[in-house]
Amino acid sequence: MLNTFLFRPAYLALLEEIADWCGGEPKSFRLLDIGCGTGSFAALVASADWPARITALDFVASMCRKARDKAERVRPQRPADVVNADSEHLPFADASFDVVTCSNSFHHYPHQDAVVAEMRRVLAPGGRLVLIDGFRDNAVGWFVFDVIIQRIEKNVHHAPWSLVRRLFEQAGFVNLRQRKINLLMPLLVTVGEAPTEAPHADRTPA
Repeated sequence: MLNTFLFRPAYLALLEEIADWCGGEPKSFRLLDIGCGTGSFAALVASADWPARITALDFVASMCRKARDKAERVRPQRPADVVNADSEHLPFADASFDVVTCSNSFHHYPHQDAVVAEMRRVLAPGGRLVLIDGFRDNAVGWFVFDVIIQRIEKNVHHAPWSLVRRLFEQAGFVNLRQRKINLLMPLLVTVGEAPTEAPHADRTPA
């Protein structure tokens, strides 16, 4: 059920944003998937035959072990690098990646501002961050994420769209876009880019 109504729609939205960033051309890029869990999205990118150097990161060691096993099965000739680390202190140099993704894990991070700042730091100029998490700003989302998920997972925080946007702005992202997807389990897709040179005007979502 979660795969159908939560994970799959998020993964499809991530793929759509990556394809848009690539501009329809099969160019090589460096991808970091933060909060990768068992590595399902990294495996999906690998199986899509994109020329991507994939790095998947998670704080939970058992998740990383499963992600490594999955990476070896899906693309044994060039498996994803799986890193066990804290999203608030990413163990990478500045500008190490062209695309950073994060889906359905942002609500677990106690210091969300620090995480977004780290995402910005490791993005190369012109790189794109795609962050997807529960949309809790309507009645359905509030009930799903602030009532049901909160009761099950306890110490989590699904940020309102305005806070997510503000965190992106504070971190220095430009060309911001936000949209809601999914009906039964609504998700908020927030996209921002690392500046190339001069800042661009933000686009406010409809």
